[in-house]
This record gives sequence, C-alpha cells and structure tokens, in this order.
Amino acid sequence: MDQAYLSLLREILEHGARKADRTGTGTLSVFGRLLRHDLRDGFPLLTTKRLHVKSIVYELLWFLGGGTNVRFLNEHGVSIWDEWATPDGELGPVYGAQWRAWRTPSGDTVDQVAALIERIRSKPDSRRHIISAWNVADLPDEARSPQLNVAAGKMALAPCHVIYQFYVLDGSLSCMLTQRSCDVFLGLPYNAASTALLTCMVAQQCDLEPGEVIYALGDAHLYSNHLEQARLQIARVPRALPRLLLKRRPESILDYRFDDFEIVGYEPHAHIAAPIAK
Repeated sequence: MDQAYLSLLREILEHGARKADRTGTGTLSVFGRLLRHDLRDGFPLLTTKRLHVKSIVYELLWFLGGGTNVRFLNEHGVSIWDEWATPDGELGPVYGAQWRAWRTPSGDTVDQVAALIERIRSKPDSRRHIISAWNVADLPDEARSPQLNVAAGKMALAPCHVIYQFYVLDGSLSCMLTQRSCDVFLGLPYNAASTALLTCMVAQQCDLEPGEVIYALGDAHLYSNHLEQARLQIARVPRALPRLLLKRRPESILDYRFDDFEIVGYEPHAHIAAPIAK
C-alpha cells in the first residue's frame, strides 16, 4: 500500500495540474486514479507516517451508529470533524445519516448498512451491494458556510467518499471505494484504512474472508500547503504492514466497540503534521 501511495504522491508533485478549489488554498491535481490492496498482505495502515488509529476507528463506528454530531467523537478524543460543526456540534445529514437513515420521498428511511449485510448473506452474487452517501437533496450550497448549510437542513460538507461497492468471490469479500474528491496527503490514508476496516467487519458478519480493497479516485489532489510534507514522506522507506485482529464477533455490525480491534505490528515513521484546508 505504501509504495502505491508514494507513487501517487510523486506523480501529483511532478505532473499535477494547478487548480483552484473550494477552500481557496489551491491544489496540484490529477484525475481518475486507481489503487488496490490485497488484505491478505496486511492491513493498509501507512507506515511512512504515523496515523491516528483512534480517529480512524471511532469515525467509522460513528458512521455506523448513524452519528451526525461531533459530541461522540469528542468524547473519545477525536476532533477531525470539529472545523465544520455548528457550536452545538451538528453537521447535518452527513455520512451517518445517509448510511443508516436515507430519507425517501414518502418520509420513510432506508438503513443501507443493514440492507447491505442482508443482501450479501442472501444474494452474494448480486451487483447491488452498495452504500451511497451522495444524496442530492441533502447536498450543501457551496456559496454558504458549513454552519449555515446545517442550519438550512443540509450537509455541512458534501461527501468525498461517495460509494462503497462490495463483491463476493470464492468465499472472500472485496470492496471498491469511489471517492469524488481526494485530499491525498491528509484524507486518503484515513479513507484507505477505514475502508479496509469496514470490509473486514462486513466480511466477518457475513462469514467471509477479507479480499481486496480498491480505491477509485476522481480528483486526487495535494493542497499547496502540503507539498513539502509530501516530499518528506516520499523520501521515507516503507516498513512492513501491520495486521488487524478482530477480537470478537458481535451479533450485529452495529455492535462493534473500539476494544474489538487490535492493530498488531504497527511500527511507522514519525507523524507528519499538515494543516487542514477548510
């Protein structure tokens, strides 16, 4: 995973097009890239810089729990969503709401996570094993601040990782994440590990082995204030990937706890700090 990721960093630094963006920071950008990793080769937690595992795990548990308020994250020492929340912690109908309670025109809601598990178990060869966060009716107005969008009943931010599609073959479960917008330095390492973790959880719940994780990236970019950090990272030599242990099997994918996960053998290089573009 590290080698593919470093190659993408290098390509963007050397060949990325200069583009403006929503934040006003400016980016180097490429379009339409594909990374893939076989989970049998280890858990894709980057070793060329230390990642905050607690943030990755608790954010995913928050999504699965249907959370849209940062209070849950803050209670567990995670602040990655604070920049976009209202003073009372609200983010509007972001990922958790779309995953667990997608609103229909009739006023009902659809639990995409529960439906996914049921479909994989009952119809493993289906081509509809999908979770989507791209609910057009709830997308924010780009001319407004995240907080004003929340006040209007919209998402604070439009989803970046928009579709997860799962695939069953020979007793293994693979997942392809389609990401429309990819902050390669800060966001992609977290999204990659989170997708792998979700795949392992769904596989366990469906009596399957984890297979591949595939990352289909639309606008893959480095912000202009991340370029020196990226150059530092590509100079580092990757180390052996860690392994993920699931220490128990809950009755439902909604019942996992932080202590159910153990990352074994994670010995990365030092963390590389970088500012968030907002």
